Amino acid sequence: MKAIDTMIYEYKVVPAPTKGQKARGVKGAEGKFANALEAKMNELAADGWEFIRTETLPSEERSGLTSTATKYRSVMVFRRPRADDPSAFQPKELEHPKAAELPAPSAATSTSAKQDEPPLKSDEEVTPDRAVDSLTQETANEDGADVTDISEALKKRAETTDQS
Repeated sequence: MKAIDTMIYEYKVVPAPTKGQKARGVKGAEGKFANALEAKMNELAADGWEFIRTETLPSEERSGLTSTATKYRSVMVFRRPRADDPSAFQPKELEHPKAAELPAPSAATSTSAKQDEPPLKSDEEVTPDRAVDSLTQETANEDGADVTDISEALKKRAETTDQS
């Protein structure tokens, strides 16, 4: 028993060429006709369409003012997987990112480091809390001054500008 194909396709039906197409090295009406078919198939294949088959189907057309005539038309049938087909989705598992190593603390930051936590070692695993604490200490103490010293200096400067 054949397995049922669960992939969802969209189809495209185009008229088959009725005239041959000239090309270098192609001779005769049959060769030119085959070249026209090949060109059409390759054009659609470049857009992801897979050729399925050619069909000849009846088509009723008007003939004159009141009558109709049946003509047979040849069409080419193509298909491709639909972009919104969930069965075409194949997720890939990504590698777990490794914790970035933080730079070693400088002399200025090591004096104001928390007393209850030892400094990070290069081979030690970095937890998010420790990384945030370390970065906060580094940015607060970039110039070697404590944050409270900076706010005191700003208060003094504000007082001197208010007096002038």
